[in-house]
Amino acid sequence: MAAGLATLQLLQRESGWERLEALGAELERLLRPLLAQAPFPVHLVRVGSLFWMSLHEAGAPRTALGLSERQSARFAALFHAMLERGIYLPPSAYEACFLSLAHGSADLARFAQALREALAGIE
Repeated sequence: MAAGLATLQLLQRESGWERLEALGAELERLLRPLLAQAPFPVHLVRVGSLFWMSLHEAGAPRTALGLSERQSARFAALFHAMLERGIYLPPSAYEACFLSLAHGSADLARFAQALREALAGIE
């Protein structure tokens, strides 16, 4: 518990929460137009530095909804295409991604470029 408390105090003292929100907003600005042009539905859900790319047809779900076989195959293809580009997404389409204070603008731009390339190769 002491380590957790020290981490929270450090985040507060060094404006960590604000910096994480700014990183998340920057990533969202980079990804929204890119996802709007994807060859299939991909919806960005973001809160602060936590984000998820939902492949549900009707938008990001508000309840537990399964993915179709085709949507699951698309996520698998996306996962592997990103992995080939050095980007490690969670292996499940139902898991979220997290940014950290170790990430910077160059990392976000690299992520966006890799995602653009990956989406272009998936049907």
